Amino acid sequence: MIRAVMPIVMLALVAACHDQASGGAGARDQIRAVGSSTVYPFTTIVAEQFLANNPDARPPVIESTGTGAGMKLFCGGIGAAYPDIENASRRMKRSEFDTCARNGAGDILEIQVGIDGVAFAEAKNGPKMPLTPADLYRALAANPNGRPNTARTWRDVNPALPATPIQVYGPPSTSGTRDALAELILAKGCEEVDPAAKAMKAHDEDAFKKRCQRVREDGAYIDAGENDNLIVQKLTANPNAIGIFGYSYLEENAGSVDGVPISGVTPSDATIADGSYPGARPLYLYVKKAHLDAVPGLRQYLKQYAKLWGEGGPLARRGLIAAPTAVQAHAAEVVHKEMPLDGRELS
Repeated sequence: MIRAVMPIVMLALVAACHDQASGGAGARDQIRAVGSSTVYPFTTIVAEQFLANNPDARPPVIESTGTGAGMKLFCGGIGAAYPDIENASRRMKRSEFDTCARNGAGDILEIQVGIDGVAFAEAKNGPKMPLTPADLYRALAANPNGRPNTARTWRDVNPALPATPIQVYGPPSTSGTRDALAELILAKGCEEVDPAAKAMKAHDEDAFKKRCQRVREDGAYIDAGENDNLIVQKLTANPNAIGIFGYSYLEENAGSVDGVPISGVTPSDATIADGSYPGARPLYLYVKKAHLDAVPGLRQYLKQYAKLWGEGGPLARRGLIAAPTAVQAHAAEVVHKEMPLDGRELS
């Protein structure tokens, strides 16, 4: 599902168009961002503030495509046909950076805008299950301990849990939240219960991912798309189900759903900020340096973002957890000095 600050206008480059950036940032007079549904509301708030301070600017176009799908669009090249900004609920992968570089978009700013959590939620009248990464691995992995998953109820996973069907609404495979679920929760649970997992991770990463991080596809995990608000609605209609989305949506819908404790830790501003909640993760913007001179207002937009991501600011009031002071300072320096990312740092 695509959401935007304004209706998206299809822009066609004509032959007489002059590219304003080296390599071709093209003729486009409005900012365009794609990517994470989790980062989407924060980027939208910044767009509103940007317009308030720059009334002559054209409204930025912000699309909620999911992190993975957004990376494909972002890394397609430079020019008016390609986005300026990628919202990401995980760090860029080395393979994605290499694709960007092959397509002429290798000079990229990496800006951590804050912290979020992969939140597990249930309806107010839900089953109140205290879960662990091991429980979630046994419930949601396609091949726990190397065998097809046959668990149908939570009691099949853990005798202490109720005999209610495993029904988990979550994001699609293109979502950074889904990646974070696999990397932060399922992989940890796998290592806790599967003796072979740690050795496998060290020697055969692909086999480890298949055994530990691949999500089952037999109906227990239900792909709810990129619309996190839809998951909240489904939980209200089905109190026995559990939902997965970014923490900001849990906070926004606190009147309808509760956070599910993981290993005894409930998702909150404090537990995500201090890292005690197992699903805590950083949130990023990726920006093409070649577009900074070509797209009107892009520099000002990034500076506006940096003014709003602090503790107690507009983004924090919307659910963003402010990053530690040193991380904020580095991100502001990247914006100010336009420091490109070294792809060798990525994995």
